[in-house]
Amino acid sequence: METKQNKRDTRKTGYRRNYRSGKSVKQDKSILDFNFKKSNLKIIALGGLDEIGKNITVFEYEDEIILVDCGLEFPEDDMLGVDLVIPDVTYLIRNKDKIKGLFITHGHEDHIGSIPYVLKQVNMPIYATRLTTKLIEHKLEEQRIMNIAKINTIEQGETVNVGKMQVEFIRSSHSIPDAVMFAIHTPVGTVVHTGDFKVDYTPIDGQMMDLGRLAELGKEGVLALLSDSTNAERKGFTMSEKSVGPVFDNLFEGCKKRIVVATFASNVHRVQQIVNAAVKYKRKIAVSGRSMMNMIDAARDLNYIDAPDNLFIDIDLIKNYKDEELVIITTGSQGETMSALTRMANGEHKKVTLTGNDLVIISANPIPGNEKAVSNVIDKLLKIGAEVVYSALADVHVSGHACQEEQKLIMALTKPKYFIPVHGEYRQLIAHRDTAIEMGIDKENIFISNNGREIELNENEAKLGGTVPSGRVMVDGLGVGDVGSVVLRDRQHLSQDGLIVIVMSMDRAGEIVSGPDVISRGFVYVRESENLMEEVKSFIRNEIKDLEANHVTDWSIIKSTLKDRVRDFVFNKTKRNPMILPIIMEV
Repeated sequence: METKQNKRDTRKTGYRRNYRSGKSVKQDKSILDFNFKKSNLKIIALGGLDEIGKNITVFEYEDEIILVDCGLEFPEDDMLGVDLVIPDVTYLIRNKDKIKGLFITHGHEDHIGSIPYVLKQVNMPIYATRLTTKLIEHKLEEQRIMNIAKINTIEQGETVNVGKMQVEFIRSSHSIPDAVMFAIHTPVGTVVHTGDFKVDYTPIDGQMMDLGRLAELGKEGVLALLSDSTNAERKGFTMSEKSVGPVFDNLFEGCKKRIVVATFASNVHRVQQIVNAAVKYKRKIAVSGRSMMNMIDAARDLNYIDAPDNLFIDIDLIKNYKDEELVIITTGSQGETMSALTRMANGEHKKVTLTGNDLVIISANPIPGNEKAVSNVIDKLLKIGAEVVYSALADVHVSGHACQEEQKLIMALTKPKYFIPVHGEYRQLIAHRDTAIEMGIDKENIFISNNGREIELNENEAKLGGTVPSGRVMVDGLGVGDVGSVVLRDRQHLSQDGLIVIVMSMDRAGEIVSGPDVISRGFVYVRESENLMEEVKSFIRNEIKDLEANHVTDWSIIKSTLKDRVRDFVFNKTKRNPMILPIIMEV
């Protein structure tokens, strides 16, 4: 395993002790020289570029592939009925024999959420830190595929040997414990992948980012840097997580109300600060929301949350305590429809009924796209009479992502030859590129890529290559990939314009035996539009007679013609464009 001593040995002798065998691997420069002339390293993002979420990156050298992260994306507003969006891994399926391992930077959904779905198609060993491993195992247990892949727990500072490439785990800072950056040592040079990060000089757990190791790598030479772009538009520094603690203290001090705190389930350090305030002001904590309970259980098992044994109580026991003796930690900071906080705001929660004697703290900023949902929840809480504190009123949240000055620090330490902004929408990638130019990185050495586009590089040159299959696969219930653009278009059509179903029976000669019956849903209220429905029926009969007169007897032609003509007729009458569904039965 990689230790400080091992690092010193590497600098002196050119050997690095590898995680798998414990043997020393000679980094022979002549061999490296031969290899980089022979082959380029390919870097291919299958997700995470020009979008927030769905992060997954391929590093391919000759006949070996390693993957970094395997995340999901939550559906956009126009993805009606879709539960999750996962990356298209067609390229991985085609090259499954080359894959040596999946390396995970941290345990957020946009970095681990797709693992159960991808493992069913491509089995591979997984390498992750302790908390991340726990969260992945829980996901696989939920999907009942626990034994499908080998999960290796790696400590920060260790290096894993996977053939021609070695992956070094470097301690990082983020809004979840056990986050790491990767230094991927390849025959053509070292590539640093930051994952999601911020530079927190006063972290809650005292585990500061290993800036010294990044500086060592910069001295040794970094071929390329892939860096988190989420906050690339924001100037300055991201505030330390520790800055939230005094705000909680001020809100808890002297408060006689029951306190409800909604935050991200994964933000263990935020939970620790709520714990600290609860202990200080002699309150018990109840937890609501399955993901929050799972995360807290995992963190306590690993001693990542420091709390007295009797601090947490079952949610069923809250009626036994006075309001000023309670804190409820809950999910729902993003206004999710079925989350615990939303159900509380709607008066639908089975265990918690909010009143005017509740102080609700929403300790999170709305993710872009969730602003309206969060606002609706706040409005409902205020109508109940609860006091609500959120980020616009107090500093109850700080980001887990680096702003421009922190991004500059990582560039200054690693001194990369090539720079590839990742994890962000296009405007964020552009802002990160501009920061890199300001730091003196040659504009020609900066690559803003697309999902599926190959970047080929060695120590002498880098270039954009061809493309591989990439895109979005939608998960709807148990269906994975069976909802495509056509289905979404139909759902949007139905949601906007409604449906008209035409049912009738015909004989083989093309004459109507019974019907037509016209049924509408989401189009018009039938009782108030009986005349319109009768006109549609009459129009259908006339069209069938016209088709019969023209000796049209092919049923597919009859159905398609009838569909087009009824659509035009209804549009001329109503200026609406419902979906037309003819059902013709043969008698």
